[in-house]
Amino acid sequence: MKRYLLLFFISSNLICAQIQFKEEAQELGINVNCGYTYLGNGISFFDYDNDGWDDITVATADGDPMRFLKNINGNYVNHSINISSNNQNIRQINWVDIDNDGDNDLFVTSDVSGNRLFENTGNMVMSEITTTSGMLTDIFPYYGASWGDYNNDGYLDAFISIRDQNIPNILYKNNGNKTFTLVNIEAGLLTTGYMSFCSAFLDYDNDGDQDIYVANDKIIFPNLMYRNNGDGTFTEVGLNTGSGIYMDGMSATVEDVNNDGWLDIYVTNDNDDSALLINNTDGTFSDLASSYGVTFNSIGWGAVFMDAENDSDLDLYVSGETNGSFPQYLSSAFYENSGSGNFSLNNESIPSDFAESYSNAIGDIDNDGYAEIVVNHINHSNIFLWNNITPQLNNWLKVKLEGTTSNRNGVGSFIEISINGNKQYRYTCLGEGYLSQNSATEQFGLGSETNVDYVKVKWLSGIEDILYNVTVNQTLNIVEGSSLSIHEFENPMAFTYYPNPVKNTLTLNAQNNIENVRVFNMLGQEIISVKPKTIDSELDMSRLETGTYFIQVTIANVTKTVRVVKQ
Repeated sequence: MKRYLLLFFISSNLICAQIQFKEEAQELGINVNCGYTYLGNGISFFDYDNDGWDDITVATADGDPMRFLKNINGNYVNHSINISSNNQNIRQINWVDIDNDGDNDLFVTSDVSGNRLFENTGNMVMSEITTTSGMLTDIFPYYGASWGDYNNDGYLDAFISIRDQNIPNILYKNNGNKTFTLVNIEAGLLTTGYMSFCSAFLDYDNDGDQDIYVANDKIIFPNLMYRNNGDGTFTEVGLNTGSGIYMDGMSATVEDVNNDGWLDIYVTNDNDDSALLINNTDGTFSDLASSYGVTFNSIGWGAVFMDAENDSDLDLYVSGETNGSFPQYLSSAFYENSGSGNFSLNNESIPSDFAESYSNAIGDIDNDGYAEIVVNHINHSNIFLWNNITPQLNNWLKVKLEGTTSNRNGVGSFIEISINGNKQYRYTCLGEGYLSQNSATEQFGLGSETNVDYVKVKWLSGIEDILYNVTVNQTLNIVEGSSLSIHEFENPMAFTYYPNPVKNTLTLNAQNNIENVRVFNMLGQEIISVKPKTIDSELDMSRLETGTYFIQVTIANVTKTVRVVKQ
């Protein structure tokens, strides 16, 4: 149980508390020796087995195996997962559902052994499918990997960063059958190398599709912004958007810093000012790191936004390469958001944070709604797990998404909450920061507010779900299409279906007559067909086996297919 302080004061809407973290990796069961890897290894703070607790996966130095640390009620134990030859200098770790079957597959990059893809065949039994996946087996200087659905087909595609001035980055299109196609040429990507470290999928222009931002090492190479043209191609617009800055770009961290509904980007730098690219809402960015007070001015690597004390604004944590022996360089920085458009350095919140650090990620080790930070190092006896021991005086809400028409992980979704007209936004990424993966559960700090007026999710499919009068201090699981917003009912084809998952009866409601309902299993076999000819229908699914089914509904001569899970 986390410790509480008694001294606090109450403002008009927020209860303010002293932010405090304590490094407790060893106390919580973690013992991972961080060997030496030039430019560091990655880390994941992601619930890989879908049991509701954020696990940790650690990439290690050449010769040491990856470490899988399973979260059991807030403590960690070593988890043996059947992956052979996993000790060859892993860079990025991505847990990602490549086939939308409900379990998380594993993708890793390496500049020593190449990239590898493992299918989760169920119950965390992994089977390597690299050679049959269509991905290249060449050994290139692979670093970051990020996932998004650039063509909105419901399957997650991969962008792989290659740190080479001759070899271009790679975009893989997911074919939906556990295979991938390299689509650089047809997608319009640049054909030269840019010494790329990491990338992030985002929708910077709010047009409903995913663009790609790329952070490039060496000041001779500008960072890149690939604007999605909406037809399966991209146009590089870094210079035109103001995001194509020249720097030693190490990471790309995406979030809406100022809660205006437009995504911003933080990019760390090597021994110079880091950049905070604030979205001008007109398709351009301005670097306001100096005015926001987050330049770091050290050897920056991983960075992550989080609301540490749940006061409704985003703070920023940055990892640095130095171990505290050079006083002119920060080893790390915790920037506390004042709520008025600027940050202040508050390293008292992370005492004795001295290590050569590269990748970091956020999650919630004990499901108490207060985010923790995990950090990977080199030349150190253990990773750091910064337990959030801030006095729990503020309320919170966490949101976990499950796509049905969109990708199962819900990647590329905007989540909006509103309280008395004050809004906050989160955007779901997979593979972000520097070689990192954050929790799949998005966290909102609410201050002293006790009710959320609404939670709205805009999925990549264009579907909008909205829930009203949401209680605080809970994890809200939202399934795509389960709570359609008013905008969906402006469409004569729109309908709602619930519950999902379903045990016995699936209810369908529409504003026009439902002409036909057909149910298919995962093999494409039709197993139910009914013609309700009414706006309301109850579909008996009680006799079906547990699993995933596709429900095809025809309304007003238009057919729509949704995914439903039978429990």
